[in-house]
Amino acid sequence: MIRERAREFIKSIWLRSLNCAAKEQGLKELAAELEAIVPDVRNQYTGLALDNAYLKNKVKYQHAFQISLVGKIIRNFDHPVVMDIGDSAGTHSQYITQLYSRNNNIKCFSVNSDINAIEKIRAKRLSAIHAKAEDLESYNTDSDILLCFQTLEHLMDPCNFLHRLSVKTTAEYLVITVPYLRKSRLGLPHARGLRQVPSTAENTHIFELNPRDWKLIFKHSGWSVFDEQVYLQYPKRNIFYLTKSIWRRLDFEGFYGVILKKDNTCSSQYLDW
Repeated sequence: MIRERAREFIKSIWLRSLNCAAKEQGLKELAAELEAIVPDVRNQYTGLALDNAYLKNKVKYQHAFQISLVGKIIRNFDHPVVMDIGDSAGTHSQYITQLYSRNNNIKCFSVNSDINAIEKIRAKRLSAIHAKAEDLESYNTDSDILLCFQTLEHLMDPCNFLHRLSVKTTAEYLVITVPYLRKSRLGLPHARGLRQVPSTAENTHIFELNPRDWKLIFKHSGWSVFDEQVYLQYPKRNIFYLTKSIWRRLDFEGFYGVILKKDNTCSSQYLDW
């Protein structure tokens, strides 16, 4: 009973931290718009039910941050085609098609290696491809914007993946979010003996890098940074700034978002692709 109360108290502190952080970073209004489009995100992820206010708001503000990045570029297109790589529920497609409906004939489709995710997306009558992100070159990948939210850190070979997207897709932009860390590290919890259940690409982080190292990989792989932003899960100008160390220790301080454009200046110098 005491432990349960302690957990609930910690969740309440984290929830207040998230709310203050979202307000400070100008995401509250967009988060409310997204919630009106998709009120229920409890089944967003396979194997993780968002069954409490803390988790629901955590994901809601992450989504607002991600869609805010999309909003910076989608207006550049009259009839954008958007491909969401690693999408788990079709939620971003719902946001984009309804939020930017003034863009005529927005087309969105999703890619995931998890058949459960694909079935969830198709149940919403949305388009989805059942494939590994690394195998996209075998499919029709004509698109204007590629999305890769919380996916890159799960991949075995992010360099080759990003390079193939650069040379084998028609996309003008690639929008990425990854966990924000100040110091790069490897995840691999199963190799550390921290997880007993079977590990899959869906539930395993491999590379957890800081923005500086990610930007080197982007440059090496055929992309340049068009825009970048960090979303923090705690406020900087509020008492809940004190939760910073807890976020860093038990979760992530926040998320790093970047909009990339194709640029082979550096990648063309590497001859062993």
